[in-house]
Amino acid sequence: MPVQLSYPGVYIEEISSGVRTITGVATSIAAFVGWAPQGPTDEARRILSWEDYSRTFGGLDSASHLSYAVSHFFANGGQRAYVIRLPAAGDTKAQLTVGGLTLRGSGPGPWADEFGVVATPRADDETRFGLTIFRGKQTKARQIVEVFQNLSLDADDERYVGSVIDEQSRYVNASEVDSQGPIPETGPEGEMLAGGENGPALVPGTDDFANSLLPEVPDDGSVREGIYLLDRIDLFNLLCVPGLTDSGTLGDLAIFCKDRRAFLIADAEDVANYEAVKPVPGLQGTNAAIYYPWIRMPDPKRENRLRAFPPCGVVAGIYARTDTTRGVWKAPAGTEATLSGARALTRNLVDEESGVLNQQGVNALRNFDVYGPVVWGARTCQGNDQIGSEWKYVPVRRTALFIEETLYRSLKWVVFEPNDEPLWAQIRLNVGAFLHDQFRKGAFQGGSPRDAYFVKCDRETTTQSDINLGIVNILVGFAPLKPAEFVVIKLQQIAGQLQV
Repeated sequence: MPVQLSYPGVYIEEISSGVRTITGVATSIAAFVGWAPQGPTDEARRILSWEDYSRTFGGLDSASHLSYAVSHFFANGGQRAYVIRLPAAGDTKAQLTVGGLTLRGSGPGPWADEFGVVATPRADDETRFGLTIFRGKQTKARQIVEVFQNLSLDADDERYVGSVIDEQSRYVNASEVDSQGPIPETGPEGEMLAGGENGPALVPGTDDFANSLLPEVPDDGSVREGIYLLDRIDLFNLLCVPGLTDSGTLGDLAIFCKDRRAFLIADAEDVANYEAVKPVPGLQGTNAAIYYPWIRMPDPKRENRLRAFPPCGVVAGIYARTDTTRGVWKAPAGTEATLSGARALTRNLVDEESGVLNQQGVNALRNFDVYGPVVWGARTCQGNDQIGSEWKYVPVRRTALFIEETLYRSLKWVVFEPNDEPLWAQIRLNVGAFLHDQFRKGAFQGGSPRDAYFVKCDRETTTQSDINLGIVNILVGFAPLKPAEFVVIKLQQIAGQLQV
């Protein structure tokens, strides 16, 4: 009732329809993990273009599979990604101490030695100062990249340098602040950071790489880093660790992805003999797919001479491109799934060889005269014919993950609502509307909604015992589209009719 009824007349009351629109989540946000020469090592940094990556992580580096994979991802249709730079033993951050303030580069490496600081106290307030961050050791070639004014060494001040710099600067962090120390001050030419170093580049498959990728839980109670930095971001769908072919580590990553409703795109070992490519032990997971062989592409760091690269970056881009143009229910394979930028493959597979790999759940990359190099397989790591898994195909599994993640995020409003028929009706209405929209887009089998999906939430799914325990059960079913993997054409001669 809108107001207390006190006078004779007409009262207007708006009643909620119970409709809560469910919008599908993104399906092709990729996460890349590996070694890079520069950039932060304590966060998963969001990257929206190759230029973004170059500014933050230093562009292409011959020792970094990560850099090339990200480049291939955007070149093949990728649009959004997160990048985790793994720290290596011997990494050191450049630093500079000015007055009571010590600044360090936002990440280890000599890249921060190119940056300097001009610190200027305020003339009218001896407790305040400003910092100008510039790039370039030569005075005439310097470029101002950041300016911070009205800063304070006092931790209780709203302009405390520790919080302002750490939250807003892309290049430096305030690692040590002495509130009783002198106000930072430099000459007009400023002072340079110094001492940044990189340890040896981490090579996928080595113990150092694995320990940095999947670190142990810290004894001091600090946050677990490496791949677990992805737990601090809102959403990722695809995981790529370029060049990693170690079966044990890939198995751990497949479990990591399954727990987070993400999908692992794995690289098979780059061997000349296709018979040596076997299903990776421990990677018999529904949320993973493996691709063979590696791809030969021009390397700008080697005068564009051809070099073999792991396929995961290119394949992740094709996943994203297919999701955009066709939908997550379309297999990211076929003549449309061309490998942009690829000149050749490290091995040209024939039909029989591709067939052996396909039956084992290994997706082949093929080179056809008309189309060039393409993805020619769409099976998960449970796609082995002997397993007989219901999650045999990549698009089927990814469609299920898309529905799961969407409903998980969109049904949070249900929590703490009265658990009875009015709530169940609202759930059926909203989930059914979402699934019907996907059906209209062509995501499911069937000629009618009844054949394509169902939503059940009533007294049969939620018993009185469930209600007493605060549980509401929602049963959702869908008929997935499965790729036409084998096209059979039957020909028959027609005999001419005999004259009688």
